[in-house]
Amino acid sequence: MNDYLNAVETSGLTKKYGDFVAVNSVDFYIPKGEIFGLLGPNGAGKTTTIRMLCGITEPSAGQGNVLGWDIQQDAESIKQNIGYMSQKFSLYNDLTIRENILFYASIYRVERAEQDQRCAELIGQLELEEEKHVQVRYLSGGLRQRVSLACAVVHRPPMLFLDEATAGVDPIARREFWDFIYEMAGSGVSILATTHYMDEAEYCNKVGMMHDGRLIKIASPDSIKEGLNGSLAAIECEPMLQAEQFLREQASVREVSLHGAQLHVLLTSKKEKTSLIKNLKGLGINITQFEFIQPTLEDVFISMIEQQQAMEQPAEKITECENG
Repeated sequence: MNDYLNAVETSGLTKKYGDFVAVNSVDFYIPKGEIFGLLGPNGAGKTTTIRMLCGITEPSAGQGNVLGWDIQQDAESIKQNIGYMSQKFSLYNDLTIRENILFYASIYRVERAEQDQRCAELIGQLELEEEKHVQVRYLSGGLRQRVSLACAVVHRPPMLFLDEATAGVDPIARREFWDFIYEMAGSGVSILATTHYMDEAEYCNKVGMMHDGRLIKIASPDSIKEGLNGSLAAIECEPMLQAEQFLREQASVREVSLHGAQLHVLLTSKKEKTSLIKNLKGLGINITQFEFIQPTLEDVFISMIEQQQAMEQPAEKITECENG
């Protein structure tokens, strides 16, 4: 195994498909034993980033190292020494849980004398004992996810890549999954996880917020939430659409977003509350709740995207004027 300071390092990592830039000059690093989360909506560039780091896709520009190996020149070494799990991780439906794990143990060249022991350990750790002789085709989504994870780590890799690994799985199964991942990180395994579930970022030491192929922020979850500029209020009212339209037009309101039955409204200051309530009521809007809340990562992410789009808009308008 190579000597390395950080499990992952990238510099200017870029991937283009023709004129389309899927990943745009991404820089980040992951120290040994840390969990790094790449957060963002579908199409943000998360999966392409992981595929480059795993040696599956070649970058168009920039550099990357995983466990001390260059992602372009040492792709095969990387593949043999990492664990990789995605939403569509390939399990064999006609094999049992135990047979799938043993199959992947052989693929990853685990010594034959150790295969049974590692398989038994993972079945116990992931609470699969009762189902170990059941064919995978009959398993629920949550159980399939656990089996996929067992197959991905049966060779005890020092680095684990999780690409939307919890997509489509119920909240309880996701929580149990992350509890196990957290234990792995505690034992020294480095982890890069992509997700569009903002709540999963709470398990990460650092998160990178990704949008349109670019990393727009890298920090700890708490630091990101503390950096929100303004005061966030949760408002329940009727009619909601009329209230949303009105709030978006106010100079004291930075952003408005819909969260279920609530509007999350970012105000320039808490002192704006009284005048906003008065004006909303003056429009005939019935307010049942107006309280200030702690922002979530989703609130911060929405705010960052809207700020970035606002910064890009003037340049677009100038271009339009020049073309006209």
